[in-house]
Amino acid sequence: MPDDVVGGPLEGVRVLDLTQVMAGAYCSALLADMGADVVKVERPDRGDDTRAMGGADVESSPAFAAMNRNKRGLALDLKDARGAAALRRLVATADVLVENFRPGTLDRLGLGHTALRALRPELVYCSISGFGATGPYAGQGGFDLVAQAMSGLISMTGEPGGGPVKVGVPICDLNAGLFGAYGVLSAYVHRLRTGQGQLVDTSLLEGGIAYTVWETALLFGAGQVPGPLGSAHRLSAPYEVLPTADGSVAIGAANQRNWVRLCEVLGSPELLADDRFTDNAARMAHRRELADELAVRLRRRTTEEWVAALSAAGVPCGPLYDLEQVYADPHVQARGMLVSTRHPRLGEVRHIGPPVKLSATPASIRRTAPLLGEHTRAVLAEGGLDAVEIDELLAAGVAREPSDDLQVVAP
Repeated sequence: MPDDVVGGPLEGVRVLDLTQVMAGAYCSALLADMGADVVKVERPDRGDDTRAMGGADVESSPAFAAMNRNKRGLALDLKDARGAAALRRLVATADVLVENFRPGTLDRLGLGHTALRALRPELVYCSISGFGATGPYAGQGGFDLVAQAMSGLISMTGEPGGGPVKVGVPICDLNAGLFGAYGVLSAYVHRLRTGQGQLVDTSLLEGGIAYTVWETALLFGAGQVPGPLGSAHRLSAPYEVLPTADGSVAIGAANQRNWVRLCEVLGSPELLADDRFTDNAARMAHRRELADELAVRLRRRTTEEWVAALSAAGVPCGPLYDLEQVYADPHVQARGMLVSTRHPRLGEVRHIGPPVKLSATPASIRRTAPLLGEHTRAVLAEGGLDAVEIDELLAAGVAREPSDDLQVVAP
C-alpha cells in the first residue's frame, strides 16, 4: 500500500482499473477518492484514449487528469499472453476489478469474470458496458449520446417544439460509473459477510433509464409520454429558470407556502387572487402564462437583488451560473469542491472535490493522475514478479515505464 493512501473508508482495498475513457474510470475514481488503492492498467503504446483527447500527448491531457486522479499507473499489454499472465498474478492481491470493455472482450483474453473468479473467489468484478452483459444488445458498443437517446433522456430535454437536445454533461456515462461504484460497495459488504465475491453488471443505458424517475411515474401512473419542458418541473409550478434585468434566476416555489411568499416578495397580491394560479393544479394548467407573468415582474430587478430578497423570505432560489462562476462561488469553495494537485507536465491541476463528506474517514484528493506506466515496476513487484521478470516485460514492450526524457514543469 503506498504511503499517501491513508484515512479514507476504503483504505486497504486494492482495485485493478482496466477501464477506458469515462464510465469505468469514473467508477474507480470514486473508489480512489474514498481511499482505495486503485491501479490504472493501460496499454503501453498510447494508454487510455483520453490521454489523446484535445490533441494532447499522453502525458499532458487534462481529460485524463480529471478522470484518473488518486490512481497509480501500470502500463501492461493484456493482449500479449505475458501481460495477461502478469495481470492474473496481480488479481491474487486485488479486492476489486473494474472494466468497461465490450462484453466478451476480456473473456477472450482469459481475464473475464468466470476465469478470474476461479482464480480468486473473493474478487468483486465490476463490468460497465453500453447495454449490459445480457439481452439482445449486449454485444454492441455503447456511447453516452446513444444511451441518452435510447433511455428517453433526449426526448425530454430542451424546449417544447425544439429539436433533439442531449443533457449538457455525459450523464449516462457518469451515472453508469456511479452505479458501478454503488454496486461494488454493495458487493464488498456481501463479501465481508460471506467471503465471496460476485459480478457487478451495469450499463450506460440503465444509467439513463434509472434517472427518469418522475417521467416514468407519469408514464406508468397516467399513461402520459413526457416531452421537453425547458427548465420547468413536470409536477409543480413555479419551478424553473426565469429572466431578470441582467440574467436569470432559478425559482423553486413548488408548494403553496412558497408561492405565497414569492408573490409577497414580488409585491403582486393580484397573482394570489388570479383564478389561473390559485393552487398547484391551476398553476400547472397555466404554466406558460404563469411564467410570462413572473418574467414581467422579475425583469424589474437584477438577479443579485432577487436572490437576496427571495432568500430572505425563505423562497428557494439561486442564480444561473456558468462553470467559471460555479467555482468562484464562496459556498462551493467552502464545501471543498475545488481542490488541486501538482502534475509533472501540467503543473497545477484543479479538480472537482469529493461530493460526499464523511465525518470520520473523509474522501480526499491525494495525488494527480499517473504518468503512463509511472508505477509499473512497483505494482508488478507487489504482485510477486521479481526484478528479472519485470525487466523482461519492459524489454519486450509488454510493460512500460515513463520515458527518461519527460519534461517536468517546475513547481
